[in-house]
Amino acid sequence: MARAATAVVAPAPGQLKQMATFLGLRSLTSDAELVGLVERRLPLHTLDALRTAGITDDELFALVLPRRTLTHRRSRKEPLSHDESDRVVRLARIAALGEAVFGDRDKAWRWLRAAKRQLQGRTPLALVATETGARIVEEWLYRIDDGLAA
Repeated sequence: MARAATAVVAPAPGQLKQMATFLGLRSLTSDAELVGLVERRLPLHTLDALRTAGITDDELFALVLPRRTLTHRRSRKEPLSHDESDRVVRLARIAALGEAVFGDRDKAWRWLRAAKRQLQGRTPLALVATETGARIVEEWLYRIDDGLAA
């Protein structure tokens, strides 16, 4: 099913299950639940779950929060900020979609980390630093899933 370029598509139930895994949660049932998690601020152990899912420390520090900020949060036993929580959810959403599209976690991470000519040599993962960039990557993944792009 083709999707409009400007459409915001809610994660499918299978994606929500995978996002829960990437976030270190037992379950995740809706977008509304995701909003609540971000509003309450995610705990730091969420970052450990993302690492287990395949994100590297360098990627985490570039896309979510700087190393120094993480050290500060850990020493004070503080949760992530709202913005950091939102970035974690965005990263989990893209990673879960990539895994769903490619059918394999390693293939998804390889694609996300590979420089693309269409992005002037940047990687899709680099675009995930902003919501606008993440939506471009999402749309690209949906097009691949629909057989419209490679």
